[in-house]
Amino acid sequence: MDYNTMCPRYEVAIDIIGKKWTGLIIRVLLGGSRRFKDIKKQIPEMSDRMLTERMKELESVGIVSRHVYPETPVRIEYALTEKGESLRSIIESIQSWSEQWVEECELQK
Repeated sequence: MDYNTMCPRYEVAIDIIGKKWTGLIIRVLLGGSRRFKDIKKQIPEMSDRMLTERMKELESVGIVSRHVYPETPVRIEYALTEKGESLRSIIESIQSWSEQWVEECELQK
């Protein structure tokens, strides 16, 4: 592979999953479908506005699906699609790498 001429698809993939909070959202959804408030509870540092924006982005590229239940009050759940689920091994590999190589001092930045 010629690393001087990277595939444009690689760049798009990194742009999608490399945005702040996106990896954490995907990691949360690897545990199964979740409501907005449950995702927010697991990532409390993220604003509601940012979570909404990221969920829309992930839905638009087919990584997350949004299911609206016809109940009162309306219940909405988010889940990974097959495309999103295929990121499992990548997210788990990043987790393993970080446990081995990310130092405590880097966590405090």
